[in-house]
Amino acid sequence: MTVFKLPDLGEGLQEAEIVAWHVSEGDHVIADQPLVSVETDKAVVEIPAPYSGTIARLIASEGDVLEIGGALLEIATGTAEDTGAIVGELGEAAELGGPSLAQLGDRSTRGRASPAVRRLAKEKGVDLSAVAGTGPDGAILTRDVEAAAPGVLGEDLRGVRRAMAHTMTRSHAVVVPATVTERADISDWSEAEKPTPRLIRAIVAASKAEPALNAWFDGTRRQLHDHVDLALAVDTPDGLFVPVLRDVAVSTDIDAALERVKRAVRDRSIAPEDMKRATISLSNFGPIGGELAALVVSPPQVAILGAGRISRQCGFVDGQPAARRILPLSLTFDHRVVTGGEAARFLAALRDHLEGPSAQEGGGS
Repeated sequence: MTVFKLPDLGEGLQEAEIVAWHVSEGDHVIADQPLVSVETDKAVVEIPAPYSGTIARLIASEGDVLEIGGALLEIATGTAEDTGAIVGELGEAAELGGPSLAQLGDRSTRGRASPAVRRLAKEKGVDLSAVAGTGPDGAILTRDVEAAAPGVLGEDLRGVRRAMAHTMTRSHAVVVPATVTERADISDWSEAEKPTPRLIRAIVAASKAEPALNAWFDGTRRQLHDHVDLALAVDTPDGLFVPVLRDVAVSTDIDAALERVKRAVRDRSIAPEDMKRATISLSNFGPIGGELAALVVSPPQVAILGAGRISRQCGFVDGQPAARRILPLSLTFDHRVVTGGEAARFLAALRDHLEGPSAQEGGGS
């Protein structure tokens, strides 16, 4: 009998949450067949079988958070040899196909919930047909049942929200935040202008004018960047995702890049490395609501720009009152390393870029 432990998932990750088992006790598996999906720092990763054998016991349960090296399951291996399976490289066995979530049990709730989850639902009096699953392929997880149980007043943070809590706690512990605000008159934009691509191009322009905001700071050393890797805050029902658009200064189609990362967030296919190493952040919260905000800087970054709700306000043109379209801007920065003057110059350059006419370059209007 061999105990298979949670392998090193790379990227310095120390723990993972069990999202869904793809096998049950008694199943025969072949090397590299998907065993379990785990969630690490907002991304879902499949772990393959390291060798062929029979599943003797599932040690970890859905919803458990394991440290690297924690026991996952026991496999009766016989004479099978370890193939040295690597997480994410499923090889030929994956093409042959392990059982998908939709193939476990029948095609109703049994196909969306493991035996352990169905047992828990029965204990708690939860009707699985009324539960929306948050796992891969709509699988119903332990946390979904617990949240739907009668009389539940709270729940432990899991997955995306747990990662978000860790990130915010780390920021609060080290960053000294300060915020400056501005309003950009975007009346000269065409009606077809999309705010997010335009904001991205403005951040690139402002980073060239004042590089101090497009930087990293580790508490002792500042690193300025000659490229812009932009973290874009994406709101989802599960929590906040922050995918990174790489080298947006040279992007030929910003619209396509935006749609690509948003789709990866929606279907939870985004890789952990695609949410790391940003040089500056953007939160365009205006379409949801809100005007100005004191945002949270995610170290080692030193700045985040917020764009609020566009509104029509009274202004003056040639001395005469006129209705103007106004875009409110909030720039929060780490005052340990960025001065107020640097922040103000960055924001002024960004405003000047936004107040120009509709742009056609770099990804459409």
